[in-house]
Amino acid sequence: MVIVAENLAPYEEPQRPRTKKRRTARNVLLSVVAIFLVVAVGAGFFAFNLASSFNSKSQKIEQAFPEDAGRPAKVQPGATNILLLGSDSRAVALGSAEAGGSSDQRSDTMMWVHIPADHKNIYMMSIMRDTWVEIPGHGEAKMNTAMALGGIPLVVQTLEGMFGTRLDHVAVVDFEGFKAMTDALGGVNVNVHQAFNTQQFSFPAGRQQLTGEEALAFVRERKAFSDGDYQRVKNQQLFLKALLTKFLTAETLTNPGKISSLVDTVSPYISVDSSLDGAAAGALAFGLRGVRGADVISYTLPTLGIGTSDDGQSIVLRDDAAIDGLRKALADDSLGSYLQGAGLTDKRKCGQDAGQRTSRKGSAVECGRAGNIASWRC
Repeated sequence: MVIVAENLAPYEEPQRPRTKKRRTARNVLLSVVAIFLVVAVGAGFFAFNLASSFNSKSQKIEQAFPEDAGRPAKVQPGATNILLLGSDSRAVALGSAEAGGSSDQRSDTMMWVHIPADHKNIYMMSIMRDTWVEIPGHGEAKMNTAMALGGIPLVVQTLEGMFGTRLDHVAVVDFEGFKAMTDALGGVNVNVHQAFNTQQFSFPAGRQQLTGEEALAFVRERKAFSDGDYQRVKNQQLFLKALLTKFLTAETLTNPGKISSLVDTVSPYISVDSSLDGAAAGALAFGLRGVRGADVISYTLPTLGIGTSDDGQSIVLRDDAAIDGLRKALADDSLGSYLQGAGLTDKRKCGQDAGQRTSRKGSAVECGRAGNIASWRC
């Protein structure tokens, strides 16, 4: 039984101070770095040297996937699905998670990236870390506990089970590369929708340019918002969109020196599965050569608001109907049409209601669903 709570935010598990500062920035970094690398490596400039640099400086995940026998079959040739994880640290404990063992790590931030067979778009789905899901072999728990229970392979197994779709690649990223990339691009411009303050910076509403330090604060902040993680995810998606837009411009893509410097700067902060080497990244990037910032669509896995588990944890209620719709759309490579038809890329639909406490009945669920996954396209 699930009891819906009033005026509760998802439970925040205690973290060491240093760890807490590092974890949230990776939510955006993991997407920016991984997508940047697959685009940059095959952009057509110094391709061999870029691939060699990526291979030599990035790290390989020892065991990224569960046993193949129980995994979904790949049903859409040409489409690509990538799991991007932000870890608490690049310490020894993460090595255990990468080897398929349990650890004290939490995959607090994760994104499912879908590239359709026509390579005309990149779809990035954020998954709320406290979403209550079925973890194979462990029963129901928060999504962010999967890595602690069984490492990266269990995270993959959990998500593949939810969506019935095979993941092709996995990447784990450290936040230091995010800051370096932001500064290497000369900062990025964002249009702040909701003004807020952090301990170090103020972010008024409107367009402004952020440095690497400011960007980390922008995507990290949660306590300044009444809906906590929901608004933080929106800000992370907003910044990710701005950063990718800055990268996917002629000014950057036609500057071999800048691309080479960015690959050299970012590669040491990323770990990838063994099949995602420079050659694979280059092949994928060639197919994405026509993608620009406007073709990158970000959204959040729909939820039914915040509730309480039987053992008293504050959780994010999963939306099984929406998960089923996404499952079917991924299977037949019609994600773009599904998102548009369901109104999941229109931020005007109940956008101010994200994170509201909802029940499983009534119109509040529909409003909460649309608000929770509104996409930032400007």
